Order: sequence, then structure tokens, then C-alpha cells
Amino acid sequence: MKREIFIQNLKCAGCAGTIIRSLSSIAGISDVQVDQENDAVRFNASEDRLIPLAEETLAHLGYPKVDDPNSLLLKAKSFVSCAVGRVGNLMEEETAS
Repeated sequence: MKREIFIQNLKCAGCAGTIIRSLSSIAGISDVQVDQENDAVRFNASEDRLIPLAEETLAHLGYPKVDDPNSLLLKAKSFVSCAVGRVGNLMEEETAS
């Protein structure tokens, strides 16, 4: 089933890369897409129990749901996730070349 979560702190393709890689690594979650214009993450989940796990994973990375508290710590985590995502994107580009 297709799910959509609106998140905070989404800044760029680096953030998107980290989110896609992290959620895609969860068994039962597939087809992860990040909509930067609308601050949304969309994915298919094979079971409802995976939705809270996806939300926890996003918050752990620094991207809490829109209605959740957004502490300074979460904002800082999102900057780290963004940097990691940028490096990951660059590595994928180099591998593809």
C-alpha cells in the first residue's frame, strides 16, 4: 500500500538521497520517493506495522513529521543526514560513470 508522510527539515537532493537509502533498506518498504517541493516522502509498505518504523527512521535522521516537535537536535541531525546524502549521491554518480 502506498503511503505518504510530510516531513520537516528537507533541504536538498542530499537529504532525499539519505531518506531513500535509509527507508529502502527496511524490509517491506519499496519504491521510496522524495518530493522536495512538498516536503513529502512516498513509499510502498507491505504491512501497516512498517509505517511507525518509517516515521521513527525519518525522525532519527532529522526529518520528523510535520506535526511533531522539531528540536535543535533534530535540525542538526538533518544537516548531518544531508551531508551524508550528498556524499552518497556523489559516490553513486562516480560508480555509474
